[in-house]
Amino acid sequence: MDKERLTRLINAASGKTDADLVIKNGKIADVFSGGFIEADVAVCGGYIAGIGDYRGAEVIDAGGRYVLPGLIDAHIHIESTMVSPEELGRLLVPHGTTTIISDPHEIVNIRGAAGLDYMIRAAERTALDIKYMLPSCVPPAPFEHSGAVMDAAAMAGPLENSRILGLGEFMHFPSVVAADGDALDKLSLVQSRNKLADGHSPGLGGKALDAYAAAGIHTDHECSTVEDMAYKIARGMYVLLRQGSACPDLPALLKGLTPENSRRCVLCSDDRQLKTIFEKGHLEEHLRLCVAAGVDAITAIRMATLNAAECFRLYDRGGVAPGLRADLILVENLRDFPVSAVFIQGKLAAKDGRYLLPLSRCDDAAVRGGFHVKDFSRQKLSLKLPHDEVHVIDMSPESIITEKGRARVRRDEAGEFIYDPGADIVKIAVVERHHNTGCVGTALLRGYGLTRGAIGISIAHDTHNIITVGADDGDMVIAVEKLIAEGGGIALVRDGALLDFLPLPLGGVMSDQRGEWVEQKLRAIHEAAHRELGISRAIEPVMTLCFMALPVLPKLKVTDQGLFDVENFSFIPVCV
Repeated sequence: MDKERLTRLINAASGKTDADLVIKNGKIADVFSGGFIEADVAVCGGYIAGIGDYRGAEVIDAGGRYVLPGLIDAHIHIESTMVSPEELGRLLVPHGTTTIISDPHEIVNIRGAAGLDYMIRAAERTALDIKYMLPSCVPPAPFEHSGAVMDAAAMAGPLENSRILGLGEFMHFPSVVAADGDALDKLSLVQSRNKLADGHSPGLGGKALDAYAAAGIHTDHECSTVEDMAYKIARGMYVLLRQGSACPDLPALLKGLTPENSRRCVLCSDDRQLKTIFEKGHLEEHLRLCVAAGVDAITAIRMATLNAAECFRLYDRGGVAPGLRADLILVENLRDFPVSAVFIQGKLAAKDGRYLLPLSRCDDAAVRGGFHVKDFSRQKLSLKLPHDEVHVIDMSPESIITEKGRARVRRDEAGEFIYDPGADIVKIAVVERHHNTGCVGTALLRGYGLTRGAIGISIAHDTHNIITVGADDGDMVIAVEKLIAEGGGIALVRDGALLDFLPLPLGGVMSDQRGEWVEQKLRAIHEAAHRELGISRAIEPVMTLCFMALPVLPKLKVTDQGLFDVENFSFIPVCV
């Protein structure tokens, strides 16, 4: 803040001059000491000037509503919403979200530096303040083909950008624990810039977790148990309590929340689809769940504001206090948290669910397309087995963690796997799409529920090759060929015919359309997946499937190079 703006702010705070804006008759959430203050909030030059009795050029009557700091999502992947950063800003701000910390490792794994540049430019077009963590694992692990490689040398330049707060989730935690040279190059670089490093360490404990934390890993959003959460907090880490579309972990973790550890807990979404946002909202759903579980409202609000700001060193926001950004929201009550107005840097950005500011989009040519698939054919989906006892990837409802299962399957005379309608086991394949390698990895999936047809998606965390699952190889081929021809999306096929298709032309993971259109289309895709393909209604059919190719999440996954045992970090044959 320059001297002139600072002078104006001080004069407004001291009452010498009128503020730009005064919000009167509100109950201000005091996240610093707890409780609520009934007073005016004065705003000048986009910052809070004071709390008390003020005059302003513009006066807004809060009518007894609660005045909260703008909500901060501590970890979210924009690409998982399937819309562009500009469009996501339009959708989230009316829900009270004023800042997000995003890790763009989806588009960066697809397009490298060009993808990162696009995300940064797009962030300039929305009132939502989008901060980024620089993707740390591009590729996430050396067990699949990614669209790009970003080593420590390539990270040095982007880390100078003020929008980038540090290093994104370090998913390849074994390389950190093993003091691998490449991992340490990245961590040393970040520490030399006095920036942060996000974590990703499901189930890690003991001396391995101590080594991970000692390396400077600051957070973790992969806790699924109270014990894991408590252990990581005791090691000085912040735990990001996740309530995502496929991983609704928050209710279970709230059982471990205490007055003593709550200041090390932060709310986040991680991966949140538009369907979830339209049905349940954004961080206000997290707040509702907290209060419903018996968490004090101020504690819940603090986890979505001050805790997040302090965790990511955003010391200019997170509370309602003099000198902080005037990111403020008005809510009707502290049970359902309905948001009636949102101010970002003192400007009314949304009211009664409507985004009020102009919306423009940046050029997205650099991230369109990018499908280079060599010699794909039905033969590439062949799964010839020497005997009938096999490893299967076991899915679980509301989880992206899989189990390492075993089963007996049917084979034809040539040893080819035959789909058995009486068994919930189907073929899954990952098709490499970045470098014309021709690689296709095949495996078997149990628990998805698909009984007919096929689904194909170009969203495959985190390298985003093509995933297809089907009961019929011919339908799987049609799905894959549609994705290649259209430059990405979600395809449903049955009996040789395309049932539905959602195009995702931005890298194969994001749409260029408005969120309402995408959500309506995605809803239709979900319903058709359940009704026409038989996919279990206990399984989220798209987002859960996206994680079946991520070889850093336990326990069994499949990449374009084959079936991968995550616990042992090695490929294994499909047959036992």
